[in-house]
Amino acid sequence: MAAGQQDWTTTMKRKAAGNEPGKDVIALLPVLERRARRLLNCPEAAADLAQDAVLRLLSAQAGGARIDDPRAYAMTVLRNLAVSHWRAARPCEELLENMAAIAPDAPRRMALRDLDRAVARLPGDQASLIRMVRAGITSPAELARQTGLPAGTVMSRLSRARAALCAELGLDRKAPSASLLDEAPGENVLR
Repeated sequence: MAAGQQDWTTTMKRKAAGNEPGKDVIALLPVLERRARRLLNCPEAAADLAQDAVLRLLSAQAGGARIDDPRAYAMTVLRNLAVSHWRAARPCEELLENMAAIAPDAPRRMALRDLDRAVARLPGDQASLIRMVRAGITSPAELARQTGLPAGTVMSRLSRARAALCAELGLDRKAPSASLLDEAPGENVLR
């Protein structure tokens, strides 16, 4: 037992000899120290933790708190102090942008907003066909049936609409439609 701990224990025994709130607390100290050693695996830190738990118990009693079971109260305080000790001892690594498990959603939303604005600037017949494709109607025959246009006209308008979108968004005209939402190195992120 360290010299500082012996002084503290001696002081506590003197207080307990009187009729002060800490009378029953001295009997708890060895029990708390054993429990603290199991929680921390370091005798010095365990002794400090047990003393802190007893000090908080005595402070609560001196403050007028009604504590029905001092042993349970002290054990709870000891466990909470141990958890705080573990958290403080745990190495903390600063999170960096590239550590995100999920890609940020903002660039994709910005790209979709840009795409929506570009579609809105298309001629009405082209814009309506692009919106239908975005809604999931990808078959030229189905698009022709729903619009009442010949399939060749639908394909021609879709081709012109895609070419206009690629030009406005700065994408290669030969790139597939899916590239509108791909990330290109050194270019605007359309993701």
